[in-house]
Amino acid sequence: MAFLLEEKIIELEKKANDIRESIIAMLVEAGSGHTAGPLGMADVFTLFYFHVLKHDPQNPSWEERDRLVLSNGHICPVLYATMAHAGYFPVEELKTLRKFGTRLQGHPHREYLPILENSSGPLGTGLSQAVGMALADRMDGKDKDRFIYCFMSDGEHDEGNTWEAVMLAGKNKLRNLIAVVDRNNIQIDGFTENIMPLEPLPDKWRAFNWHVVEVSGHDFQALNDAVEIAQAVYEKPTVIIAHTIPGKGVHEFERDYRWHGKPPTKEEAKMALHELRTLGGKIKSEHQ
Repeated sequence: MAFLLEEKIIELEKKANDIRESIIAMLVEAGSGHTAGPLGMADVFTLFYFHVLKHDPQNPSWEERDRLVLSNGHICPVLYATMAHAGYFPVEELKTLRKFGTRLQGHPHREYLPILENSSGPLGTGLSQAVGMALADRMDGKDKDRFIYCFMSDGEHDEGNTWEAVMLAGKNKLRNLIAVVDRNNIQIDGFTENIMPLEPLPDKWRAFNWHVVEVSGHDFQALNDAVEIAQAVYEKPTVIIAHTIPGKGVHEFERDYRWHGKPPTKEEAKMALHELRTLGGKIKSEHQ
């Protein structure tokens, strides 16, 4: 994985802002969907699809590709938007989100979009899917050739299935498995620490024999360093706990759990797009 030069970081910042604009546009067109999580994870998805992942949008079934499993499928607007901007399908198709017969279902579904690595929706299942892939690669002798990444929410740690997968991966020392937890501190009913406290979350993962890295989910250099650390750990799986701001990029949406599961209205979308476009202009002007 290449070192992040300043020019690359600027490029990633611009791309992440474009992806956030696409998220707002597709949500308002759909009239339903999740806002806070997709906006909060845009930087993480941008880093992976435009710098970290070994993949080929023109050959999505390439056998040697890394695999990115999305566990919290409700944040799929950021997955779809990032994949579209990366060249997997036309950006214009994003406006079919949640429409009847669309490939872009409200939760990712491989029957409709086979280029996805997994179907997801029921929380707590993604890490089990990723553990299965990592175990299969070990059996096939491919666990040194690629990485299996699993993006997860913090709220889905309320699900027992999550911890079964954490325990199994730690027991089998799946070194090519890297989990990324979106630690945004919200879920649909409120703040995680009020509903079902998760802390001390890092210690819980360590107790199951995982290497733990904590990082800001909005600092490209720090994120990149965290991934490099994870890739260098050979004796156990690694979890990157990425602290993110839900609704990142739109001040009115930020840190408000009520935006977990609702889309913006047309007026709110107009306001959000104006803010994001203004931010995009600042990114360009500051680095010219």
